[in-house]
Amino acid sequence: MARVKGGNVAKNRRRKVLKRAKGYFGSKHRLYKTAHEQTLHSGVYAYRDRKNNKRNFRKLWIVRINAACRLNDISYSRFIDGLSKADVLINRKMLSQVAIENPALFASYVQIAKDALAGKNVKTAAKAANEEVKKADSEDSVESTDLSKLTVSELKEMAKANNIADYTSMKKAELVEALSK
Repeated sequence: MARVKGGNVAKNRRRKVLKRAKGYFGSKHRLYKTAHEQTLHSGVYAYRDRKNNKRNFRKLWIVRINAACRLNDISYSRFIDGLSKADVLINRKMLSQVAIENPALFASYVQIAKDALAGKNVKTAAKAANEEVKKADSEDSVESTDLSKLTVSELKEMAKANNIADYTSMKKAELVEALSK
């Protein structure tokens, strides 16, 4: 039987592993066997830490909300309980942002939570608060859009939506100028 050599397939496989191991310490980026072992471990660490990152951010948001709640004379747990009783649908990430950027709106959420805990009917106030957050989010998305980073086709779609005349023949700079007005 003829001898089968690894040839290009084995060389390419090893090269791919060594490329992934670039920057590792010592022999872990030079030798195939140790590099392969380390890249397998790195994949496990990356998977684990992606999960841990989500936990860490949730902890951070809770700490921020708790600090803002304490400034408004309510504990975090009572605040969250009050919001759930008032049927306010806002997640902790958004609450954290509101607490940092708009303390007055956060104080209104605290008042809604306190009213719900007291047994008052706050369904209408909660709906108004939910609409306020949605409106603020849509305004932020429009303001935060950097028009110069968009593609020409995206800019033309925005121009069409804004009823800008003769947008089809405009260049990118002209579209950005017309949309920023």
